[in-house]
Amino acid sequence: MLKKIEAIIREDKVNDVKEALKEIGILGLSMFEIRGHGRQGGITLAGRSGTYQVDMLTKIQVNIILSEHNLEETIEAILRSAYTGETGDGLIFVYPVEEVIRIRTRERGHEAVMYPGDIDERKGLAAKA
Repeated sequence: MLKKIEAIIREDKVNDVKEALKEIGILGLSMFEIRGHGRQGGITLAGRSGTYQVDMLTKIQVNIILSEHNLEETIEAILRSAYTGETGDGLIFVYPVEEVIRIRTRERGHEAVMYPGDIDERKGLAAKA
């Protein structure tokens, strides 16, 4: 079964997360900038005219579609590389994926999300999944 990881991380941890994912063989992903806040409700900044509240903070959302057997290793890589120990480190969501279809080749399912040199190929699971 395929899964989708949606990780919301700090902007300054993007390169660390990308490198950690690349190291374990996660090659296909998308990232985009989002704004929001969680438990902390934002931050208070001090400027020339006093202090002000910023409640919609810039974060990065990382989306990855992967095989279920790679899920925990990928989550651990994100946790390890996105962690600062401070409020606002982010969240990871995991969703089931019903179907994936590569438009160019019409490949479906696991084959549609395979990349040369990816985590499954490194583990010798490319043909087994």
